[in-house]
Amino acid sequence: MSETITLPDECATMEQVRAGVDATDRELMALLARRFGYMRAAARIKPTRESVRDEVRKAAVIAAAAADARARGLPEREIAEIWDLLVETSIAYELEIWDATRN
Repeated sequence: MSETITLPDECATMEQVRAGVDATDRELMALLARRFGYMRAAARIKPTRESVRDEVRKAAVIAAAAADARARGLPEREIAEIWDLLVETSIAYELEIWDATRN
């Protein structure tokens, strides 16, 4: 379902801004659903529960998000904090799936 939204620089009313934010939030939720699908795949593929948590990979993902934020002129530290929470939530979800599929 595709909807027409006004791009941020073209918004002239708060209604347009709010509609754009709401549409963007729905897109983000769709992307999160896909990301968590990858966590389910990882839980299926990883051979041990201990292999779910990978601190080196976590650090790389957060660093990449921070670098991308910096390149886009977004608040780097805050984006890194969001990504830290996202990765920790993803790990917890993956562990939950890993445990559920092995018991």
